[in-house]
Amino acid sequence: MRFPNYIRLKNFDMNNKIFFIIFFLTFKFSYLFSHEGMWIPSLLKIIEGDMQSNGLELTAEDIYSINKSSLKDAIVHFGGGCTAEVVSNQGLILTNHHCGYSQIQQHSSLENNYLKEGFWAMSKSEELQNPGLTATFIVSIEDVTSQVLMGIENKDHQDEIIRNNIEIIQNNQSNPYYKSVVKPFYYGNKYYLITSKTYKDVRLVGAPPSAMGKFGGDTDNWVWPRHTCDFSVFRIYADKNNKPSEISENNIPYKAPVSLKVNISGIKENDFTMVFGFPGKTQQYLSSNAVNNYLEKILPARIEMRKNSLKHIDAAMDLNDLNHLKYASKQSRISNAYKKWIGQDLGLRKKEAVKRKKLKEEKWMSDNLENVQLLNKIFEIENKKIEYQLAYSLFIELWYYGPEIIRFSNGFTQITGNDDFEAKINKKRISVKNYFKNYDRNVDMNVFKSLLPIYLEHIDGNLASPYLNQQVKKFSNVSKFVEDLFIKSKFSSLKLVEKILNSSEKRIVKILSKDPIAKFSNEIYYHFRQEILPIYRNLEKQHNFLMKKYLKSIMETNSDETFFADANSTIRLTYGKIEGSKPRDGINYNWFTTIDGIIEKYNTGASDFEIPEKLNALYEEKNYGKYGSNGTLNICFLGSNHTTGGNSGSPALDSEGRLIGINFDRTWESTMSDILFDENICRNIMVDIRYVLWVIDIYAGAGHLVDEMTLVQK
Repeated sequence: MRFPNYIRLKNFDMNNKIFFIIFFLTFKFSYLFSHEGMWIPSLLKIIEGDMQSNGLELTAEDIYSINKSSLKDAIVHFGGGCTAEVVSNQGLILTNHHCGYSQIQQHSSLENNYLKEGFWAMSKSEELQNPGLTATFIVSIEDVTSQVLMGIENKDHQDEIIRNNIEIIQNNQSNPYYKSVVKPFYYGNKYYLITSKTYKDVRLVGAPPSAMGKFGGDTDNWVWPRHTCDFSVFRIYADKNNKPSEISENNIPYKAPVSLKVNISGIKENDFTMVFGFPGKTQQYLSSNAVNNYLEKILPARIEMRKNSLKHIDAAMDLNDLNHLKYASKQSRISNAYKKWIGQDLGLRKKEAVKRKKLKEEKWMSDNLENVQLLNKIFEIENKKIEYQLAYSLFIELWYYGPEIIRFSNGFTQITGNDDFEAKINKKRISVKNYFKNYDRNVDMNVFKSLLPIYLEHIDGNLASPYLNQQVKKFSNVSKFVEDLFIKSKFSSLKLVEKILNSSEKRIVKILSKDPIAKFSNEIYYHFRQEILPIYRNLEKQHNFLMKKYLKSIMETNSDETFFADANSTIRLTYGKIEGSKPRDGINYNWFTTIDGIIEKYNTGASDFEIPEKLNALYEEKNYGKYGSNGTLNICFLGSNHTTGGNSGSPALDSEGRLIGINFDRTWESTMSDILFDENICRNIMVDIRYVLWVIDIYAGAGHLVDEMTLVQK
């Protein structure tokens, strides 16, 4: 902390002494209760003092160390998109139910519906393999900024020099089990080398029924009060030397050097908390203009497309259990962001994010011509970029979250034109069966009919595929065009696709060139790749270059402040405390919920609040075991930790680094924290670890899993 010169004077009168005390306390108070920030673990020494003054009983070295075992060694990047934590020396890990959802679904059938009934392996031999699922540990984080930027001074082709430097640094890894990646931070003002170790044999151990793991469904998603038992259990397997290995029957449970102790003594309001995990993406330093473009252009289009997808998917899922099983995972992927974006839009507008950022920009410029010119250049690029950014977003919504048949047909292009045709065909046969297992032609066609008009409405006419424009004009409306595609295409029928797989390579090439859906897919894909993506990336590159200068200037102007880097799927720690909030007039969020709330919601009769009979019976018996307190069972709690997507499954830790809960969500008002964090209303939602253990032990009867853990009770 830097103080004004008049505070540094050795001899000052009593009035100045009083001023100093007031200043110091005021500064500390404001900082103490501002929990914004996702901190790089290797830099925790910078904020160690503040964390300890807030209640932390550990050192920065206890949390992150390359010289000894530390908490970071128990934190897992789960599947590349979530977080998990090690809770036993036998490789047992906990994450969210929604993080393990696709694996649970893949193992489910109408005969063994693990989504509906839950799954519990009563021995290690019953644990289920999951090809493609990974668990990654961070080995070290090293500042390599000087090496990356070496030789770029006053030279052209700086990007090329940086890329070459990064390649040299990354290739300097000699350990075959380690992977080293250089990541930019602060828009490229800093670079860190992140070395990791990835295990590829991760098996499903347990999961509650969806009625508990997804309790509240879409109704409660992003909402408080919450009563969701959002957890699942997996185990990491390794070879006999405890090294990463491909899936093998010879593998054994991973011998974890560090596993989290589990605190079951209970928690209370204002307790110190940490969330340790892999947050995906934040954009805290966006300009006012960029935020405004996002609110007015991007969000409305993406929200409308998801809304229309869900309309048809939800209707199909309500018809029968088979459809529900088919679309459960897809629906969850689509609906999660949909509801988040609505809350984000409301929060950013309510908190006047654009206005607040304008005020900061005006303060930073303060008649500085150089700063004014820089910000004007940023705005200019942003306004050029927005239509391409919108086209990019619309493509993502149509291609990745829209009708499945588009990507499915396009996937057949990958089996032609190269060697190993037969091997690729055989591999494709397996993926085709899995695809049609969870596919409904009518649902997909209805989604297609709904999304294509929205896509055409929002995209700049000059950026739409000429082929698409031509084809739509041939028909009186888009619906007829889509129906024609499905009628004439071979890719909407399993039998017809199997015939394709039995064809020669030459025949498959011919089919792909003539099939209407394959042609549609190919045309919009290559139009996007050739006409939209390169320009968008170039504008993004220009924007990032200017933002690098902008952020550097802001950091230099406010050198007495500590700036955290935006999330980029690298490991981060955030800290705060257990606390509720008052997000709107007349609304007061208590900091915790209990099992009583589950029963209250169940009694409403709403479908999202159905519960298993056994849960209700245990409630009636008040059978909470050692996990209950004050005659009830705590379910979820709130904290002021700065989290985002990717923090799903992250451990919520107490002041001693012991597990007290699992992070899984934010309140609706808090979704704006990716762009603007407000310490008064932004709250993350965690499931109480005592509820998790109660479900495993008493509800599921899988106490052998709890026996693996180290439980702590004061």
